Amino acid sequence: MILLNFSFLENPYSISLLMQGLGMTLLLAFLAVAMGSVLALIPALMRLSPYKALRVPATFYVEIIRGTPMLVQVLLIYQLLNIPLLLIGGIDMGSFVPGLVALLINSSAYISEIIRGGILAVDKGQGEAARSLGLSESQTMRHIILPQAIKQIFPALGNEFVTIIKETSIFMYLGIAELMYQIGILKASSPAVTELYITAGILYLILTYPLSKLMNFIERRLRHADAK
Repeated sequence: MILLNFSFLENPYSISLLMQGLGMTLLLAFLAVAMGSVLALIPALMRLSPYKALRVPATFYVEIIRGTPMLVQVLLIYQLLNIPLLLIGGIDMGSFVPGLVALLINSSAYISEIIRGGILAVDKGQGEAARSLGLSESQTMRHIILPQAIKQIFPALGNEFVTIIKETSIFMYLGIAELMYQIGILKASSPAVTELYITAGILYLILTYPLSKLMNFIERRLRHADAK
């Protein structure tokens, strides 16, 4: 019988490290989704373009990013940027910036497909009607297509946020003080290795499970509203 010992949770220092790790994990995930959504508009719209010169490079970009492991992307960006140690607010920018850049590149590729799918889900007649009223293609996209596509995009974007929360664990390899990095620090001074990993899993679950349920609720509400 395996006896588990979670006595390290009684130590304020351990709790402090875990909370700091959770904060960094949420910060990385939030920035990735918020900034990645803006960047994702570029390849999404390029892939919807009637011009092959725009579609091909955007498709190439998306397929390359989605077809390679995120860890490879993170380590490659880290080596390419090669930023020296620079502490700002207790955060090493030499690791944080390459990590965030890699996360933005990765998330923008996936989110671009979410945006593209949302746009394609809008009835083509909406765009045709807008153009028949004299709106340009850019005006039609901004005022007619995108507002309706958001209903399709938002739930999937929430699920992407949940996925990114879990993927931030990769950044322990860069020395970014997210949750798994802090677990590594605690592991070095505690024999309770199994318990630490269980704690990490529970903390990730505490973050992701409510978000998943919230996204499911919002999706049902949106479908119900459309059915009226």
